[in-house]
Amino acid sequence: QGGAAALGTGSGRGSALGSGLGGGARPQPVTVSPVPLRCGLAAGRSYSGGSAYPSVSLTCPLPGVPKAVFAAAESRERFETRVTVLENGLRVASQNKFGQFCTVGILVNSGSRHEAKYLSGISHFLEKLAFSSTAQFGSKDEILLTLEKHGGICDCQASRDTIMYAVSADAKGLDTVVNLLADVTLQPRLSDEEIEMTRMAIRFELEDLNMRPDPEPLLTEMIHAAAFRDNTVGLNRFCPVENTDKINRDVLHSYLSSYFTPDRMVLAGVGIEHEHLVECARKYLLGVQPVWGSGQGRAVDRSVAQYTGGIIKVRGGGGIQYLAGIC
Repeated sequence: QGGAAALGTGSGRGSALGSGLGGGARPQPVTVSPVPLRCGLAAGRSYSGGSAYPSVSLTCPLPGVPKAVFAAAESRERFETRVTVLENGLRVASQNKFGQFCTVGILVNSGSRHEAKYLSGISHFLEKLAFSSTAQFGSKDEILLTLEKHGGICDCQASRDTIMYAVSADAKGLDTVVNLLADVTLQPRLSDEEIEMTRMAIRFELEDLNMRPDPEPLLTEMIHAAAFRDNTVGLNRFCPVENTDKINRDVLHSYLSSYFTPDRMVLAGVGIEHEHLVECARKYLLGVQPVWGSGQGRAVDRSVAQYTGGIIKVRGGGGIQYLAGIC
C-alpha cells in the first residue's frame, strides 16, 4: 500500500494507476493528447537498443538551411555556330565554346556509297592511310611528334558518306593544326610501302573478323545490304579480300581527284574564334594544288539511295549463320 500511495501522489495517469493498486477501486481510463505535427527535426524516437532515430519531414524545409536558389534559363551560355564559304567553295564552320583545347576537323563528302564506279574498299584504304607521310611530314611519327608539342591527338574515320580527319589540341596551336590537316588531306604521299602495309592491315582485320565474328558490324553491313541492295548506302563499307591487291596509288588518285574537291569539304572547329579559323583556312586551304593534280576524275556519283528490301544470309566461322531481312 505504501508503494501504491507513492505512485498515487501524482496527477493524471499516475493517479489513476495509484488508485488501481490501492484497493478495489475501478481503474480510470487514460486520456492521451495527440502530438501536433512539427516540421523540421522532431524529437528522437527511442528503441530497445537505446539509440534514437530522428524523424525528419520529407515535405517541410529543414530549419536553419538557406533556401535553394536555382539558375535561371536565361543565364545559360549560348554557343553560336557560324559558317563562312570561301571563294573555292570550301565551307568553314565553328562554334564559340571557348576553353584551353579545341577540336578541328576536315570532313569530306565521300565514302563507300560513292564507290559504285570504282573498286569497292577505297574508303577503307584511305581511312588506314590517314596521317601517314605527306609533303611536309616525312612519316606518321613526325606528325605525332608535331601534335605532341601542342598536347594533340589525331583520328580518321570513314563512314558510308563521310570521311573525317580530326585533331584535338591546345587552342594556341590552331595554325599548326590546320596546316597539318590540309597537308594530310591534300598532300599525302601514298608511298608503295605505306600502301603495302595498309593491305596487310586490312587483310588481318578481315581475317580476324571472319575467325572471331563481331555481330554488331556484320549485322549493320547486312541490314544496309538487304535494304539497299547493290546501290549507295548498301555498298560494302569494308574492302573485299579480292580488291586488296587491286587498289594502288593510281586508283586512289583517280578517286581523290573526283571527290576530294573544296566544294565537297567542310573545315569545322569547336573551341576557337571563327575569324581565326577562317584566316587559317584561307592560308592553307585556298588555292592549294593537291598532289593528284587539278584534273577532274570520273563523274561524281549523285545517285539517290533506292530502297529495295530483301534477305541477306552469311555463314561465318564455326558454322554460325547470320541472317538479316528487311521487308
